Amino acid sequence: MAKGGLRIDVLGASFSIAADEEPEYLQKLLSRYVRIVDEARKATGMNDPLKLSIVSGIVLCDELEKSHRTGAAEDKETEKITLDLIARIDEALGP
Repeated sequence: MAKGGLRIDVLGASFSIAADEEPEYLQKLLSRYVRIVDEARKATGMNDPLKLSIVSGIVLCDELEKSHRTGAAEDKETEKITLDLIARIDEALGP
């Protein structure tokens, strides 16, 4: 069941969506997307809505991929630290 709705007015398109998320969260996502689109427009000089949406999507995918890579590296470091602590505890407790 949908929790919230969102009115979208971006890149010349206007429509509403319903989603299983809180309205504040949906607005936050839209604000972020609009910011990315504006940054892409300034960086590229493009005005074509389709091209801007594609470039913005690629920018967001790049951010997501980098976040996943960072998270995976952090997970490995956390695992290493945890295993080291377990070994130290085992050593301190003895046989």
